[in-house]
Amino acid sequence: MTGIQPGLVVRGLGRREIPVADWLCACGHHERARGRRAVTELTTRATVQHCPHTTPAVISGRTAA
Repeated sequence: MTGIQPGLVVRGLGRREIPVADWLCACGHHERARGRRAVTELTTRATVQHCPHTTPAVISGRTAA
């Protein structure tokens, strides 16, 4: 697919719908969250300007200290 920009999109807030959030990182990593608790967690963890998936600790499988 082409034309999809990295960022965070949240739908369904303020209505009688289940909230859904989609996060597309600049590296291509995609996450989707459904439900208020999961959407809140994703929106606090998602970073748009910095890719957390390409840091050396993540690439090598280790956790940063």
